[in-house]
Amino acid sequence: MKIFVVFYSTYGHIYQMAQAIQEGANSVDGAEVSLFQVAETLPEEVLEKMGAKEARQAFSHVPVIEAKQLAEADAILFGTPTRFGNMAAQMRTLLDATGGLWKKGSLVGKVGSVFASTATQHGGQETTITSFHTTLFHQGMIVVGVPYSCPELAEMGEITGGTPYGATTLAKDDGSRQPSENELAIARFQGKHVAEITKKLFS
Repeated sequence: MKIFVVFYSTYGHIYQMAQAIQEGANSVDGAEVSLFQVAETLPEEVLEKMGAKEARQAFSHVPVIEAKQLAEADAILFGTPTRFGNMAAQMRTLLDATGGLWKKGSLVGKVGSVFASTATQHGGQETTITSFHTTLFHQGMIVVGVPYSCPELAEMGEITGGTPYGATTLAKDDGSRQPSENELAIARFQGKHVAEITKKLFS
């Protein structure tokens, strides 16, 4: 079973979460997990002014996915930063190129899941994921979140991301906060959970 982890990351937070997702999915027998990044749409000079150019070097080796490749997967986990309560424009650009897949029904019956990041604790983590789900439903995908059998969702001793809709992390407004172990544990759980459901559906 083929599982794709498809992400867009500006400062590396979502890349770290994607790695944890991949680790969790790889723990399930039979899972063939591939990591892809979404094409950047910002000019190099803009990324440099944002201080993102250097951070992006950490995942420069990850191949850029094309929309048509999504049809090859049995399950796809999408990762995106939040932009005012919605997905990043770079991710939206990829999804807007899937009209041909939609017309053919190429993604119908495949498993879809979403993880995200925000700058602040209440910066739109849940709206970003649930609004992303709308596209997955239009594609006929089976949407999977993170059930409360994941104990880290109930963590109250620290400020942490993590929702029943998908794993999340907090980056702070300057991007200085890195994903916590609790957030990474939720991401690993999500990857494993999606892989287990995919195995049941496609085995």
